[in-house]
Amino acid sequence: MAIRHDEYAKLAPTSKKRMPETARELFDALPELPGFRADVIEGNLIVSPVGTPEHADCAMELYRALWPVMDEHGWKGRAGNVDVCIEGPREPVEPDFVLAPHDCPRWGERELRSSGLIMVAEVVSTGSAIRDREEKPPLYATGGIPIYLLIDPVAETPSVTVYSEIGDSGYLARATVPIGTPLRLPAPIDFELDTSIFKA
Repeated sequence: MAIRHDEYAKLAPTSKKRMPETARELFDALPELPGFRADVIEGNLIVSPVGTPEHADCAMELYRALWPVMDEHGWKGRAGNVDVCIEGPREPVEPDFVLAPHDCPRWGERELRSSGLIMVAEVVSTGSAIRDREEKPPLYATGGIPIYLLIDPVAETPSVTVYSEIGDSGYLARATVPIGTPLRLPAPIDFELDTSIFKA
């Protein structure tokens, strides 16, 4: 059955509620989306399915590897399902792994503030390659996150990259190793990561 616009106007409920006007406002209005994750990057709301079990395995292996460091410093590691507010543009993202102090400040109840984090990590999938490799490094640097770890099992040569030392133009230091080669995570983590844990 088709309804003409003028008939729809009579049927549609009237509401004084303001509609979201920005990607951030739309993100804030979203209901829970089981099986999906939402990020706002450069004013664009991106909703994508959660990763494969192997994707989640990489984040959990990182959590296990960093457990001694977290235990020593009283830090918290969270694999997935944690929203981060990128301070400045106030854009929300959901990294695959977050390392934060116990008292990391929040934006509202739901989001950790990026400037309070120690590290975020992303596990690249075929659908997230451009975002994780190209868009996330400048975004995370803008948010003041000292270390960004990029685990890239889908690259031509599977690799792990650590970004650090934030400057005016983003991260100034970058080190990449093939998966299987140790990678030094800089201070304040100061830990040699055995990247063979990310082998499929």
